[in-house]
Amino acid sequence: MAYASLDELKGRIDWDLDPDEERIAAGALDDASDLAATYGRDWPEDKAPRLVKTLVLKSAARYLRNPNGYVQSRAGDETLQWSDIGRDAGTVYFTREEVRLLEELGGRKRGVVGVAVSAWGTKPQACDAGGYVPVDQGDPFPLFGDAVSPW
Repeated sequence: MAYASLDELKGRIDWDLDPDEERIAAGALDDASDLAATYGRDWPEDKAPRLVKTLVLKSAARYLRNPNGYVQSRAGDETLQWSDIGRDAGTVYFTREEVRLLEELGGRKRGVVGVAVSAWGTKPQACDAGGYVPVDQGDPFPLFGDAVSPW
């Protein structure tokens, strides 16, 4: 499954691919599409948002241009430097901003989430006896759930 075609990727790079590079490019498209489905959601190929295709092509083209993730290279005395992308160096990857876009497209929101927690074998206490903090949208947020003491 790939959200973009090899011909679309060829349109984003400025050289002609030889057969070996075409094989690598097809793999990069598959890897980028798998990552997009992981960060976003598993969209059907023909129904993926256009931005997903754009991000997949961008990631695959970035990999083809710089497969090892170098940010500096010198020939004399041989100096190489990798960027700070860590384990993603030498692989197809999305930047932090691209991951955030994929999460938004997939309906995954980051932020603070309230989760009821209780000890094993007990039931969570009702939190309607405590105080609430008003919020701009939605129901008030429970600040504490103990009717006897808020602390």
